[in-house]
Amino acid sequence: MLRINELDIDALELASAIKDKKYSVAEVVSAYLDRIEKSKSCTFLAVSREKALARAEIVQKKIDSGDLISPLAGVPIALKDNISTAGINTTCASRMLENYTPVFNAAVVDKLESAGMIVVGKLNMDEFAMGGSSETGAFGAVHNPWDYSRVAGGSSGGSAAAIAGGEIPLTLGSDTGGSIRQPCSFCGVTGIKPTYGAVSRYGLLAYASSLDQIGPIGRNIDDCAALLSIISGPDEKDSTCIIKKPFSFSSVTAVDTESNEHTKTKETKTTKDIGERLDGVRIGLPRNYFETGIDDDVKQYVLSAADEFRSSGAIIEEFEMPMMDYMIPAYYIIAAAEASSNLSRYDGIKYGYRSENAGALSEVYRRSRNEGFGLEVKRRIMLGSFVLSSGYYDAYYKKALQVRALIKDAYNKLFERFDMILSPVAPTTAYKLGENLDDPMKMYLGDIYTVSVNLAGLPAVSLPCGFDKNGLPVGLQLIGGAFCEGELIAAARVYQHRTDHHTRKPGGVTL
Repeated sequence: MLRINELDIDALELASAIKDKKYSVAEVVSAYLDRIEKSKSCTFLAVSREKALARAEIVQKKIDSGDLISPLAGVPIALKDNISTAGINTTCASRMLENYTPVFNAAVVDKLESAGMIVVGKLNMDEFAMGGSSETGAFGAVHNPWDYSRVAGGSSGGSAAAIAGGEIPLTLGSDTGGSIRQPCSFCGVTGIKPTYGAVSRYGLLAYASSLDQIGPIGRNIDDCAALLSIISGPDEKDSTCIIKKPFSFSSVTAVDTESNEHTKTKETKTTKDIGERLDGVRIGLPRNYFETGIDDDVKQYVLSAADEFRSSGAIIEEFEMPMMDYMIPAYYIIAAAEASSNLSRYDGIKYGYRSENAGALSEVYRRSRNEGFGLEVKRRIMLGSFVLSSGYYDAYYKKALQVRALIKDAYNKLFERFDMILSPVAPTTAYKLGENLDDPMKMYLGDIYTVSVNLAGLPAVSLPCGFDKNGLPVGLQLIGGAFCEGELIAAARVYQHRTDHHTRKPGGVTL
């Protein structure tokens, strides 16, 4: 019987061991399922043991016959619970969808299965991805494996905490305003928020359609890059997915896109070209991100990471990030407006929760939505309905769209000077459970360093870069130009080869 402590290896190493017949796929899946059962973090909302083990046998036969050559074939994976999975509940951590079982897979799920990966379950999150701590879900808060009294970050808290806790080698999350990067920072793991349009959103239950993007979370950048190669690529079911072909990070990393005048196609250095050095790579450091509102430990370790990049040959230059005072207001106006529209479909009639106390049709709508949605979702629906209402559309929503255009333009100009931008992910490390729930403005301001990336549709990676005085992880992010994931991954790879922050595990976790 395979013991879980034998699997203290990265996802790519695990796949290689499966191909070399050191482990069977069923043994690996079973060992991780046993680990999930012992979790203290409330990371999983659904576990599909029988389906996963049956799938493992099918994948094993394909590997043995040589039909599967994917670098991650045989590796188990779990998905944030807003990604549609046929036959497995997809609840968005909401009472509104508590018993909803989709009849179709999201596009990314079909790609995972084609690559021979095994979906073992669905991960906890903030309700409908609305929140920054994974506390707003209807089925309990996610606990951080580094300190179970603290939040895991949000909204993809379950996706990050499951990696940190050793419960699964890879996960998928979604990022609307930092929902992959911030949990990765709080949990000390690695994640990628891809360029908007690089990964299909078909089957992702929408929060804010112009901002949402699915992305990978893993222990290190190599595992995340391999997973991104699998899930990226065109999809005829998603008209916003404009990438021509999946990413390949073993060759030239820039990707050409059809009919996308805003994307510059350029030759960039490959990982092989860069090796352990970043000679000549220009990295911008926004000085106004470090002036106020940031914890001393976070500031210290992100600036230390900048020194590490400098010692690897990169050119670090400080600059003033423009539009900083307008990023949070613009983001929350746009996100709430789109949320109010997207969530209008949950009316107690077609599917989802229906109140048993309703009599007249109007009561069905009112009571079902009131009882089915949590407080944070209601707050954002109300804000979105307000900014879209007659008399306020021009004053709020239209102005937010204008600010968004200015932010995009500002980033375009910055990437004429820099190859990438280095910044903190969040102004703090993981805070105590319940600490900010009654202060939504404080929680919203925790997104100050991340939301502009989504407004501009850019890629970013989140990497652990140190630990604060309480032993909690600190994260940095690298932001790149559109479809320049390869440059970011290459730089992240150099940083992780030179440091060991990503190899550390919570003290209470035994693999």
